[in-house]
Amino acid sequence: MADDPHAALERLNANLAKVDDLTQRLTAALQKRSPVNAALNAPDPEVFTKGAAAWWQEVMHNPARVFEHQAEFWSKSVQHFLEAQQALAKGRLETPEDKTPSDARFSNPLWQSHPWFNFIKQQYMLNAQAIRNAVEDAEGLDDTEKTRLRYFSQQIVDMMAPTNFLATNPDALERAVETEGESLVKGLENLVADIEANNGELMVRLADTDAFKVGENVGASEGQVVFRNHMIELIQYAPRTEEVHAIPLVIFPPWINKFYILDLKEQNSFIKWVTEQGITLFVVSWVNPDRSYADTGIEDYIEDGYLKAIETAKEITGQKKVNAIGYCIGGTTLAMTLSLMKKRKDKSVNTATFFTALTDFADQGDFTPFLQDDFIDGIEAEVAQTGILRSHIMARTFSFLRSNDLIYRPAIRSYMMGETPPAFDLLFWNGDGTNLPAKMSMQYLRQLCQRNEFVTDGIDLLGETLHVKDVTLPVYAVTCETDHIAAWKASYRGVQKMGSKDRTFIVSQSGHIAGIVNPPSKKKYGHYTNEDFTLPPEEWMAQAEFHEGSWWPRWGDWIKAQSGKMVPAREPGDSTHPALCPAPGTYVAAPLPA
Repeated sequence: MADDPHAALERLNANLAKVDDLTQRLTAALQKRSPVNAALNAPDPEVFTKGAAAWWQEVMHNPARVFEHQAEFWSKSVQHFLEAQQALAKGRLETPEDKTPSDARFSNPLWQSHPWFNFIKQQYMLNAQAIRNAVEDAEGLDDTEKTRLRYFSQQIVDMMAPTNFLATNPDALERAVETEGESLVKGLENLVADIEANNGELMVRLADTDAFKVGENVGASEGQVVFRNHMIELIQYAPRTEEVHAIPLVIFPPWINKFYILDLKEQNSFIKWVTEQGITLFVVSWVNPDRSYADTGIEDYIEDGYLKAIETAKEITGQKKVNAIGYCIGGTTLAMTLSLMKKRKDKSVNTATFFTALTDFADQGDFTPFLQDDFIDGIEAEVAQTGILRSHIMARTFSFLRSNDLIYRPAIRSYMMGETPPAFDLLFWNGDGTNLPAKMSMQYLRQLCQRNEFVTDGIDLLGETLHVKDVTLPVYAVTCETDHIAAWKASYRGVQKMGSKDRTFIVSQSGHIAGIVNPPSKKKYGHYTNEDFTLPPEEWMAQAEFHEGSWWPRWGDWIKAQSGKMVPAREPGDSTHPALCPAPGTYVAAPLPA
């Protein structure tokens, strides 16, 4: 028996009535918003002004090329319109020939079979290509200006995709009809909840936050906090073998994220795997700074973070040396710490491993659009006012580097389709943000990213001029083939400039996270090796040997060979460093400071 149309209409009206309540919640949530400096919301208009001037100059000097592209766009648009009209004139619901490239955004069959949706899709594709052609036609711009023009014009193209609007998204429309409007109400609930959770900022939730709890099903490896100061909690993990190597390992994660990326589920926990190899493991958990940390700089991270963690690990284990790992900015700062230690004749670090770490910032890669003065000046003004670089500003920047994957598609599923985000541990971690101190942020952006001081004239910190060439101990660098945050070629150039004679360089398949969190049990991503550091990056890769499977066992054999004799397993802490609380500690679980 068919559903009563009157009952269906009543359900639809009831769902729509909920919108009033949600609108009130939305208004209240938006009132809590503390806007960022306006300069961070868009590039300097000069980017587009220069682009337009360069395009017009090309019209004057090479009109044939520009007019050819324009004529092609006009011709295809008119032809597309005529073909659509002819298809409709036949009295059948069919579409004209569609030669547009495959695109995952348009996977619904209606994009191919329905004349309305197919017309919109094809015209969008034509418009997008016309914009790209116009950007390429703009001559007279330097490389940076051209890169920025490409990036920001593509952002406009991606934002205007028909899939991003309810009226032109067949998936969302079908779901709304199927659910009698309930999907739209649920989508609005998701939107309001996301804005409420981020103090008035719109940050698309990528994972089901109710599915995870730090210390229970992520970040749950057994251990104890054995030291705490204003910068770090140092966690010593419980042994998983009866004997361990004498020399301990200290991991320095990035402080722009939480450390438990290395300790998600048991199946992909690097921390768990390391302890299973007979290594005494210490991991730093960084404080999530509030405004009181405004004057905290890289030197504070070095003195009260790196050096204090190394000293504490030595005291607890009774060893003269430790091995160290630095991940991302944690690796960048580890390299600066090693330079400082060499200046001070401190030989406490035996070997250094770098995970996706940059030391040479000459090639800004995908971050080029955001590392020019208009944005950096905006950040400087922002942190001068707030004392911190707020978490959502960094998260927004990272998301826009992959806007279709990290903004638009999740927003469509959540806000238009009314779906609950997936229970995905990595995406849960990705949304668990941290702030950065004002001083440290500007040191990193100005002295490293913009001026590249560490590999040029040296960076002045703690009374010394630190340089990458001062890194002379054995190093092992792991990078990732498709990393858009720390490109492997840039990492390779930095390792080339180190003073060490004992260097190993690995390129793992996949990206910044998946290439590192790549346990052997998955048998998923392979890796490349090549011992010749005289080659430029392209030739290094061309001559590299590919190995199936994770790089973890290869590095494991190396680190065990660097870790000394076997001794009885150590329980966390000692008489002078009693356990303060169980892992993962208090800093990682503290609410995001305002």
